[in-house]
Amino acid sequence: MYITNMLHFLDEKGNIHAEIPRESREMAAFLALVVDASTGMISHEYNATGIRCFEEGCTENVVVRLSDVRDEIEWLCPECHNEGRISHWQGTRWDNSVVLSFYRFFIVAELSHLVPCQ
Repeated sequence: MYITNMLHFLDEKGNIHAEIPRESREMAAFLALVVDASTGMISHEYNATGIRCFEEGCTENVVVRLSDVRDEIEWLCPECHNEGRISHWQGTRWDNSVVLSFYRFFIVAELSHLVPCQ
């Protein structure tokens, strides 16, 4: 299992470090995709993604969810059982939870103005 802190891959501007080894950049890019996908749906149930597992020889897409216990994102490959947890993803450029909350608030506010036809 991969246990990762997203901040370890980022520079002071919140970008993936340019001066880290290629394998680390590839892992950081994978984690960024996982954060983007999982925070776009905010679910404690595993959800399918279009993100391919990085395990050599595996062709399956990973599934993602928010952890029940912690503020972590969990990802899992259903084929090869490659899996991991991501912490400290909140506030990164791939965190869509704030945007999603804004849109939910906006939609509810807009719908509250609708009056049923009589």
